[in-house]
Amino acid sequence: MMTDMGPTGPGPLLLITASMGSGHTQVADELARRMSGRVRTRMVDLLEILPWHLGAALREGYGATLRRAPWLYEGVFRAFFAPRPHWQPDTSPLARLAARRLRRVVADCAPCAVVSTFHLAGQAVGMLRQQNRLRVPSVVVITEPAAHVLWNHPATDLLVCPYPWVAEDSRRATGKPSLAPGPVIGPQFRMDGPGYGAEVGAAGRQRLRLEPGEHAVLISGGAWGMGALTRAATQLSLVPSVRPVVLCGRNERLRRKLDGAQGCLALGWRDDLSVLFAGASVLVDNAGGTTCAEAFAAGLPVVGYDPLPGHGRAGVKALIRAGLVTDGHPSLSSAVAALCTPGPLRERQCRRAAEVFRADPAEVLAGWLTDQGVPLSPAAGG
Repeated sequence: MMTDMGPTGPGPLLLITASMGSGHTQVADELARRMSGRVRTRMVDLLEILPWHLGAALREGYGATLRRAPWLYEGVFRAFFAPRPHWQPDTSPLARLAARRLRRVVADCAPCAVVSTFHLAGQAVGMLRQQNRLRVPSVVVITEPAAHVLWNHPATDLLVCPYPWVAEDSRRATGKPSLAPGPVIGPQFRMDGPGYGAEVGAAGRQRLRLEPGEHAVLISGGAWGMGALTRAATQLSLVPSVRPVVLCGRNERLRRKLDGAQGCLALGWRDDLSVLFAGASVLVDNAGGTTCAEAFAAGLPVVGYDPLPGHGRAGVKALIRAGLVTDGHPSLSSAVAALCTPGPLRERQCRRAAEVFRADPAEVLAGWLTDQGVPLSPAAGG
């Protein structure tokens, strides 16, 4: 994937992402949209430019491991991604391979700056900076609530983080500027944005097929529909007035299995999540990533339940510690019931979640690039 947006002029802003799930590409797409009025943008999927079909193998291997041997991915995460006090296993061979491929992209488009929304991309671009093969700023936009070591490369010039504690950890790890304007999410999720009124909530309830007095609890498994979604739906089907709605992503097999079972509504990939959020009462999440941040913006309280291994578990735990997510253990049913209706717990959690959106990340990025001498135009709006 290589796409260009925006006006002509100096070299483009190069956005490097990875189609590993959908969160990294969603963030890159939204940044490209917001920056397109200021500078031409080019987007590259790192997995597509790796040789020997290695990108597809990484994506498929990651998915297969999570589905069939989650304990193995947890071990890999602890060995290679989690910080270790004495010896850190080396991931540089893969990053060097990615850096060699990115050298060609950089030479081809001569970017004014490079923004990475995937950790391996940040490592590869950092190597190019260290080798003096990239002489423009390297920015890493972290998409997770717990930044593992591969997000933090010492040659990165700026880290844009979703939450303050992520910025503190990255600043400590790299010694470089680390800012926390808030997560990068689409404007349609902002409950204070245009068009997010009572009629959207009514449309959401209609699409969720709710009866009067019934609460929809969305259960998210990400783009791949992974995790203990069936177990969560089974538990919530026993809660009075609750309608479990499983977001199966692109897992069509799971959707067919769950739809209609024990009163459960199972949905495939959706482009109208903001409308569904407006009609729902709670989100149950197992990763703490982009879907979770979108719920924060929409004023939808979140319960963390049986998180995915590795970065999923680390992220959900970080959000629980920050008071942005309610822990679904030991009782998912009790946690959901406590948040379904208005009350101090729901109000406190939603207020804290709304406070993480401190500034527009694109505005922060544009301001920093301008300070570094990168030629940008005034925003065209939108």
